[in-house]
Amino acid sequence: MIGRVWRGWTSRENEDPYERLLQTEIFPGIATKGVQGYKGIQLLRRELPSGESEFLTIMWFDSWEAVKAFAGENYERASVPEAARKLLARFDETSAHYEVRSHISY
Repeated sequence: MIGRVWRGWTSRENEDPYERLLQTEIFPGIATKGVQGYKGIQLLRRELPSGESEFLTIMWFDSWEAVKAFAGENYERASVPEAARKLLARFDETSAHYEVRSHISY
């Protein structure tokens, strides 16, 4: 299993509209691509003392091949749609990838 991690930051006034865009358009759009080996996505959000809100996404894939099927050969490059760019103050240009070595649930 591979986790694809990405972060973006937005103003407090844009945090709810940005999250709505993710939940109603971007995430469903990813799912409808039907990438073999794509297992889902998680969204984390926190307010920062700076007045910004940070968003972190973790996408889950079965294999490196599935990651590349989603993102292409230059798979580290982040995919940030124009509608999202308009709401973000800044964002990571790349995504980090991690091999899941252990998963323990209680």
